[in-house]
Amino acid sequence: MSRKSRGINAERELVHMFWKQEWACVRVAGSGSIKYPCPDLLAGNNIRKIVIESKLTKDNKKYFSNDDIDQIKQFSVIFGAEAWLAIKFPNQEWKFINPEDLNETKGNNYCITKSTSELKGLNFSELISL
Repeated sequence: MSRKSRGINAERELVHMFWKQEWACVRVAGSGSIKYPCPDLLAGNNIRKIVIESKLTKDNKKYFSNDDIDQIKQFSVIFGAEAWLAIKFPNQEWKFINPEDLNETKGNNYCITKSTSELKGLNFSELISL
């Protein structure tokens, strides 16, 4: 299975998780490939709206470009929603990270490690019960 297919399947997994908890959720086609800031997912209920950039990795750390983080923050402000990063490390459930909790690296990128996601990240039930 291609890397793109794995990413799409991971996003669909999240969509199903939200709908099972009676949250509306859609995958945004074209995210990352158009000139406008665009998240991977939009989710919400009658109380909250969230935008999500999702990542699946086989490694124990994941890097995000400065542009990725700026775009999710910019979209969330314009849309009036909370910004979250969803990350799934090997043998771990989805973790949801506030972009503010990422560590900036020397190269103007951001990094989240598996251990940091376990400390600072929320699991799905924690995210939807905020």
